[in-house]
Amino acid sequence: MNTPRLDLTFPHTWTAEILPQRPLILPRRQFVYPRHAEEVERGALEVLVHPADADPFLATCALGFADPAAPTGVWSCPNPAWMCAVSGGYAYLVNTAEPEQFEQVEYRPVLEVRPLREWGLLLFVGHYSLLAWGADGNAWQTARLSWEGVEITRIDGDLLHGMGWDLRTDREVPFTVNLRSGAHTSAI
Repeated sequence: MNTPRLDLTFPHTWTAEILPQRPLILPRRQFVYPRHAEEVERGALEVLVHPADADPFLATCALGFADPAAPTGVWSCPNPAWMCAVSGGYAYLVNTAEPEQFEQVEYRPVLEVRPLREWGLLLFVGHYSLLAWGADGNAWQTARLSWEGVEITRIDGDLLHGMGWDLRTDREVPFTVNLRSGAHTSAI
């Protein structure tokens, strides 16, 4: 697993400390994400979270993949009370005010997390498509943009441009996604 990243691009009402290992003395409140993971502690991301108006809690986030290409870390979200913790490509969105409330991003793995503050979006890149999380939750998700591997090449205004691989032609093809709506054009 790679060195965990801490990205606080969005304003937030909490603080978080990424721990190198599970603490010997656990805080009173502890939460495991997802709730029913087997052997969650092996390689898990351990984050000590201090919400704005509540006692701190330990967030134990199950490891997805031990591949250095899979991101690991903590990101602030468009909603200031929410935190995104990613452990080996498994992404967990947690309401720090009510840590029982969380969502796991469906991509297994998430290959990149990109905060887009100007658009109020936290963007998740998967093998085949993109998913955007806004202040009110899931904002949009594209259909398939690639058969294997999505590359973002640039953002111009409200348009995200990228490349994806087309299985039928065995070549990279361009796509464009409107960041406001998630509508896209693609040759696939």
